[in-house]
Amino acid sequence: MLTNFEKGVHPMNRSMFRAIAGAAVVASAALATACGGGQPAGEQKAAAPVAGAPVQINGAGATFPYPLYSKWFDEYHKKNAQVQINYQSIGSGGGIRQITNETVFFGATDGPMTEEQLKAAPGAILHLPTVLGADVPVYNLPGINAELKFTGPLLADIFLGKIKKWNDPAIAKVNAGATLPATDITVVHRSDGSGTTYIWADFLSKVSPEWKDKVGVNTSLNWPAGVGGKGNEGVAGLVSQTPGSIGYVELIYALQNKIAFGAVQNANGEFVKASTESVTAAAAAAAANMPADFRVSITNAAGPGAYPISSFTWLLLYEDAKDKAQSKAMVDFVKWALTDGQAFAAQLGYAPLPADVVKQEMAALERVKTQ
Repeated sequence: MLTNFEKGVHPMNRSMFRAIAGAAVVASAALATACGGGQPAGEQKAAAPVAGAPVQINGAGATFPYPLYSKWFDEYHKKNAQVQINYQSIGSGGGIRQITNETVFFGATDGPMTEEQLKAAPGAILHLPTVLGADVPVYNLPGINAELKFTGPLLADIFLGKIKKWNDPAIAKVNAGATLPATDITVVHRSDGSGTTYIWADFLSKVSPEWKDKVGVNTSLNWPAGVGGKGNEGVAGLVSQTPGSIGYVELIYALQNKIAFGAVQNANGEFVKASTESVTAAAAAAAANMPADFRVSITNAAGPGAYPISSFTWLLLYEDAKDKAQSKAMVDFVKWALTDGQAFAAQLGYAPLPADVVKQEMAALERVKTQ
């Protein structure tokens, strides 16, 4: 029998979420079909339980952090039964659009809002990094057991539609010893506005001038090649079902769906696979140079062992929202997420925030008016 949580999840996603222990939103959470106890992390003091009348908070946005957010909202509800946080996993573009239109109380994105988007919002919006994650190149090549390697320019040329066969000399050059088939390459990309796409395109724009000029960086792109899937799970599903395909998803979706994913060459020339350790290495430099508004890119980061397609993911909150009870509840939740909540990150394939970033965010939360 399906649980209440599973009834709110599209059938193709149920197996993934069953595999995440305890990763259920509260029973009445409103979930979109589109788009896991540990000790306190760090030395910051976690938020005390919120007292008072029941508070229901609605949010929407990125699929990239959804497995972790589901776990967080469930765990926080256990400690604060009067606070119910509902989250629709609809993609970063949708999250930005809905918080701008004030149809949800908070948004979530993997690509920071642009200056134009911030100006279009009816009030000041605060970007709050929650954890770090990674985009990985996933592929479906039956009979190939070797772990494939990709350079940034190679990935750009594949997604530009310039490299069309798996045995192309450019792929064979960085995968010496692998017997590559003369199979056509099917590119799979996101069809919706997506922070996962933003991270992917941000990296490709840094390593390929042609990609930067012809495609650029955004949550939605005019794709020169391929077929689209909705959400990370849509891309994962298409790659799983399509021999010869290649796509990009957040690391947890590759792990939970058991899809092969390759190592990517970083700025130091090393071929690195995504892991909590390699993503943490990518974040090290950014932590020391974090801008006051937290909008920063860490793709193609320098440093040994750094995975090059890494990123922060952000919650979006109005600094002066109309509903102060919801503001107070969300500030208390974020303080918990930045401290105790970080202990859940690694088990779901995310990297916890550097301590210096947590300290800066605790100070930034003082800007949110709660009364």
